Amino acid sequence: MTQTISTSPDQTGAEDQAARPLHPGGGANQLRVRAYNERLVLSLVRRNAGLSKADIARLSGLSAQTVSVIMRALEKDGLLKRGTPVRGKVGKPKVPMALNPDGVFSYGLKIGRRSAELILLDFVGTVRASLKEAYKYPTPDGIRQFVRDSIDHITAGLGTDQRNRIAGIGIAAPFELWNWVDEVGAPVEDMNAWREVDLIDTIGAIVPFPVFQQNDATAACGAELVFGLGPNYADFAYFFIGSFIGGGVVLNQALYAGRTGNAGAFGSMPVSSRSGHPSQLIDQASIFVLEDMLTRDGRDPAMLWRDPDYWNTLGETLDIWISHTARSLAIAITSVCSVIDFEAVIVDGGFPPDVCARLVAATRVATSDLDLQGIERPHIEQGQVGSAARAIGAASLPLFSRYLLDQNVLFKQMQ
Repeated sequence: MTQTISTSPDQTGAEDQAARPLHPGGGANQLRVRAYNERLVLSLVRRNAGLSKADIARLSGLSAQTVSVIMRALEKDGLLKRGTPVRGKVGKPKVPMALNPDGVFSYGLKIGRRSAELILLDFVGTVRASLKEAYKYPTPDGIRQFVRDSIDHITAGLGTDQRNRIAGIGIAAPFELWNWVDEVGAPVEDMNAWREVDLIDTIGAIVPFPVFQQNDATAACGAELVFGLGPNYADFAYFFIGSFIGGGVVLNQALYAGRTGNAGAFGSMPVSSRSGHPSQLIDQASIFVLEDMLTRDGRDPAMLWRDPDYWNTLGETLDIWISHTARSLAIAITSVCSVIDFEAVIVDGGFPPDVCARLVAATRVATSDLDLQGIERPHIEQGQVGSAARAIGAASLPLFSRYLLDQNVLFKQMQ
């Protein structure tokens, strides 16, 4: 288990549209769930750093007096901080407001089929700490121990006030984690143990704050929506390539989770195999396919999850995987855009950014080779969040549940 520190800006994460309910237990955080107008003010400041009280009143539709009262309360609670006054030609100087990075913290847990990651996110979205663990396959006991050890380790480095400002923990995990046993290469009985596990209750039993859960690919999509390329497009389809490929759908600036919370289950889309036979996208454009290729070459696929630099040593094997994955993605993108007229398709995954860039470039070429008559060609873009998207999306669930408004509400408010 290794710890890494990130200082990348504005990584707050995904809305809580498909997240499961709050754990009924109490929380260590002493700050209350904010009222709607307070959440609106915080959300406007998050999206537009440097707003003055007058700017906030104009954008929110609230009176100047109401905004003043709200902002005084938010400052007192340590959620907002004042910037340096900006003097104009006339009148009083404007005081820009910003979120206080130390105002709120949240944990995000990603449970994957090959690795787990736990991060601590601050209020402006900086990843303060990240702990990762690679494994052959996940077990409930192993995940419990990883979470317990990781939270103890990270929390030990926080002050008392910081600990009291932890809003909760969000979990991003695949639905039906026990599926695809053969592809994972795990004993059936070990994976079947997940059938009896409720992650909300399991994690809630070992942490003193609220717990939330969302499908892993949906969480990653929400993260891209909030602080990645999301603000650039009202509608987009999102593909995240992990051990298995998954995705998400954004419509009208809002994460669309669907009736069961599994919208964007692109892995189930029909494509063709290398031999031309019908297959599912999950069997053609997932990292486990690359693992199988490496195993046949006598190389250790576990290194894909332990050392990002290992990807740079894969040579022709990686070239072949990228080429085949891009072809399958191109077919899936064409199918998706024939149903919904997406302006963009965003591709990201659990690999280094340069690998993602190569895959996106190859996908654009493969898409251009297809017959797109009757379909408007979408922009195919590389995701900006990267391999930590699932954990960051998970960590944002407590923030949006208690302090912020989702993109859709904010988008309508500012129109």
